[in-house]
Amino acid sequence: MLSHMILTRRAHGPDEASSASCMIRNLRSVAGMAIACTALATAAAAQSSPEATAMTAEALSAAPAGILATATVSDLEGNILREGTSDYTCFPAPNGLAGPMCMDAEWRRWMAAWMGGKPFKAERVAIAYMLAGDGPDGGASNIDPAAIQPATDNEWVVEGPHMMVITPDPAAFAGLPTVIETDGPYVMWTGTPYVHLMVPVAGRPEQRSVPTN
Repeated sequence: MLSHMILTRRAHGPDEASSASCMIRNLRSVAGMAIACTALATAAAAQSSPEATAMTAEALSAAPAGILATATVSDLEGNILREGTSDYTCFPAPNGLAGPMCMDAEWRRWMAAWMGGKPFKAERVAIAYMLAGDGPDGGASNIDPAAIQPATDNEWVVEGPHMMVITPDPAAFAGLPTVIETDGPYVMWTGTPYVHLMVPVAGRPEQRSVPTN
């Protein structure tokens, strides 16, 4: 309203017109700052909401001590809940699959390929962390990257705390177990672009029941 009054007010000379123009610019600057501050406040409120706080805690439960304070935290839609300074980003668990996880850039590239069903080849050795293990309603098939539920023929496993390793040369995994009935590391998704080494660091929780019909 004030800017409209300044615009329509009759100027009685060049000095007065210049003053009015200056006031308009100042008002626009103040308005822009107000809009920016409102946007920042809204984003901060969203990041500090109880839901965001819970998701952040869940995501960071996957992290080792070395990246706990420096990892970025994101929800599953890509909204940043906490900015970090390391290469790692931690995510809460997807519903009904796996558990919370922390991934570096190479693993995030792997994740994008897996979720999109696209080819993938690692460019370097990379490690992902799932130190909270899989959720009780999570887990994954050891042989089928596309499986989303346990079945009698897909070797579904709910894994405890573990790390995962990818490498540019999957032949480096040759000779390691490819079955889940083992007491150490094993290779998951052998023969697919998403092959990786599972490295359990603690015991497995109770397994999900497998439908028989």
